[in-house]
Amino acid sequence: SPARTGHTGGRPFAGHARRPDRDQGPAPCHRGPARRRRQRARGAGRLGLALGGGNEVAGSVAERAGDLLLLRQRGLPVAWVHTGQHREMAESLYQFFGIAPEHEIALERRNGSLAHLNGLLLEGLSALYEQLRPAAVLVHGDTTSTLASAQAAFYNDVPIGHVEAGLRSYDRRMPEEINRVVTDALADRLYTPERSAADNLLREGIADARISVVGNTVIDAARWTQQQQEPSTTSVPSALPAGVEAFLGGHASQRLLLVTAHRRENWGEPIRNIAMAIGQLLAAHPDLVVVWPLHPNPAVSEAVEPVIAALPDAMRARVCLTAPVDYPALITLLERCYFTLTDSGGIQEEASALARPVLIARDSTERQELVEAGGAVLVGTDITRMVTAASELLRDVAVYRAMQLELSPFGDGNAARHIADRLCAAD
Repeated sequence: SPARTGHTGGRPFAGHARRPDRDQGPAPCHRGPARRRRQRARGAGRLGLALGGGNEVAGSVAERAGDLLLLRQRGLPVAWVHTGQHREMAESLYQFFGIAPEHEIALERRNGSLAHLNGLLLEGLSALYEQLRPAAVLVHGDTTSTLASAQAAFYNDVPIGHVEAGLRSYDRRMPEEINRVVTDALADRLYTPERSAADNLLREGIADARISVVGNTVIDAARWTQQQQEPSTTSVPSALPAGVEAFLGGHASQRLLLVTAHRRENWGEPIRNIAMAIGQLLAAHPDLVVVWPLHPNPAVSEAVEPVIAALPDAMRARVCLTAPVDYPALITLLERCYFTLTDSGGIQEEASALARPVLIARDSTERQELVEAGGAVLVGTDITRMVTAASELLRDVAVYRAMQLELSPFGDGNAARHIADRLCAAD
């Protein structure tokens, strides 16, 4: 492990991971004269926001944008760190939210293994935190970037806040599940999206004083983006790529199914099964059309494209396979779709904010609240289960209406404000 630096002054979180009294102490983000003097002595004074990157880069950037903007509005100096993944996909979002990352990790990946990626990120982030000496690092979610950011902060004796803490699928085959558990164990402050996530942390022995139930920032981002794209707003042009807009315009009277699939555990046969289920649904429901933004990883397109290409011409014409879309386009597609079939955790949340039913192409979900509230159904990647559940939504209006939630179980759309309030509480 890298050598400890041993600094102890100016912590923005109550207590510290290496102190026995970590569950007591002052309120977070103190900005009084004594704190400022300590920070100047350390050459720090920045709250490091280690964000961006990850597989779901659209959601990753959007979910964190509110934290950054609100903290800056409160007068805290904040540095955004982009972890070097999917830079092209992230760029449009940075422009949309008015964000310019101050730091970026230069990744030179030699293979696709998570161990290799984690090692590169850990080395790069650790060097950056050692140089910056931030007052704290705020990480979000469950990606490899999240885990490496938390590890690097821990090794540099920098306090850690984890946004979207406490989610559990209890499926240890999923790398994201391990990322969540380890990040929560390292974090000094844990910001959970709902009460059940806080209960998960309490059962794992994390003190209640370190936990805050704040809601989920993805709800903030989805609703803000939706407002920006209302007809009365002129600041945001048409969000959809021209090809997708033309496709939907040619099928205006038909119902739209939005499909996304990218998770590592679904590579290969599971994603092929999703594509085969789409073919069966198109055959059974002539009024159905499908938009499927394909993740840039070749493992996804190589599984999906041959199946769709083999469909009869008339059915293939009702499928739009497109490049990854940016966040405003994703929200537009969710607004316009009838329902979504996805393996994405973020889209489960965004769909709930827009009252769209969700079929989850996984056997378990860390967003179990949406299933319990009736807004989602776990269908896995079994073709029969997917086709049966989707057909029921398409044929039975009562079933469909029951899955349109009036209120999302993931918060009130003010999670970023709740997090900023806690970080900026005066001592």
